[in-house]
Amino acid sequence: MENIAALYARFQQCAAVSTDSRQAQEDTLFFALNGPSFRGRDFAPQALAKGARYAVVDDANLAATDPDRYTYAPDPLGALQELARHHRRHLSIPVLAITGSNGKTTTKELINSVLSKRYRVQYTRGNLNNHIGVPLTLLSIRPAEHELAIVEMGANHQGEIALLSQLAEPTHGLITNIGKAHLEGFGGEAGVAKGKGELFAFLAATGGTAFLNTADPKLPALAANISHVVTYPGPTDSYPAELVSPDPQVVIRLSDGTTVEAQITGGYNFPNLAAAAAVGGFFGVPAPDIADALAGYAPTNNRSQLVRTAHNEIILDAYNANPSSMAAAISSFAARPGGGQKMAILGDMFELGPESEAEHRALGELLSKQNLGTIVLCGLDMRHAADASAAFHYFPTKAEAAAWLQKSPPVGFQILVKGSRGMGLETLVELL
Repeated sequence: MENIAALYARFQQCAAVSTDSRQAQEDTLFFALNGPSFRGRDFAPQALAKGARYAVVDDANLAATDPDRYTYAPDPLGALQELARHHRRHLSIPVLAITGSNGKTTTKELINSVLSKRYRVQYTRGNLNNHIGVPLTLLSIRPAEHELAIVEMGANHQGEIALLSQLAEPTHGLITNIGKAHLEGFGGEAGVAKGKGELFAFLAATGGTAFLNTADPKLPALAANISHVVTYPGPTDSYPAELVSPDPQVVIRLSDGTTVEAQITGGYNFPNLAAAAAVGGFFGVPAPDIADALAGYAPTNNRSQLVRTAHNEIILDAYNANPSSMAAAISSFAARPGGGQKMAILGDMFELGPESEAEHRALGELLSKQNLGTIVLCGLDMRHAADASAAFHYFPTKAEAAAWLQKSPPVGFQILVKGSRGMGLETLVELL
């Protein structure tokens, strides 16, 4: 964008950046982004009327009506991204980027909890981790307010992490793991590794530092060309950690011998906790503060939440699901101690492309070999998993599953609820 300096000057006069005219706009810089069924410029006057200071639009005629309020950009999304990169280059703080197939949001939240014990941290809120969310996160960092930034990066195709890395220019990076997520866009698990590995490729090219989860055999090769590598959680790694107990809540032992009981469940969360401890140790957070932060973190975002109702104990992990995370959750749930019967309520795994039928069938086979008690499957793709056993309760829709639960409400159960975001299985909790 030719007038990036002028746009940056306007940005510096604003309190925040917005892309949604439905939200409060007081003193914002509004970017009129286009969608598949709307043109953003149609909402720019509304944003200005609600208090936005400036609006970036792709309509030169509209911009000409009030040059003091409008900025013309042929591509508002490109302008947003370029502004974010321009702002990033005015920051002199460490920027930690996090990506991976599973656990990146939980890891981000845990790392923020740990680093906030010592630093003023800005971090990705919610799941603003894509080509729009990352620029918004970067533009929310204020040099006078923040000492360190954590940027979550999500992707469903190759090249996306490379783009986000070019925008955020991270000084440090962490890949949680490589698994079977977004297979449709990445073109298979090898494509996932290549796509997620774009973060480490950026760090290798720029002299950055990588935090390496040595427990994932797919990751060391991706970090081979990085000069500065911090390892966890193995006994000979930079920051060792030990899983003491996976359930009912994860208990880990840190490198200084401190034992921490977390408020999240499932052994699959051990690497996430270990990553936060390693990052905290690297950045000089005192060991007692690391332990306190890990013990104090309580998820509230449908990820590994332990929910106790008047009738049942629920593991609510309904924010996302793919073959890797589903297998880990099921295996952990099967080994979970405690009294009462067990029930697994599982929804479709999305974005698997041509692999969807085979992966759902494999899930059904896995379920048939586990001692999980009652199995409830819902979603059109789960019909393939349901073929594995006549004992499974299969429903094409969530509404049908809900009706069945209302007729036979479980009492005294341990219940795993997991499915892809689009299934919205968290709404079933009120029936449990």
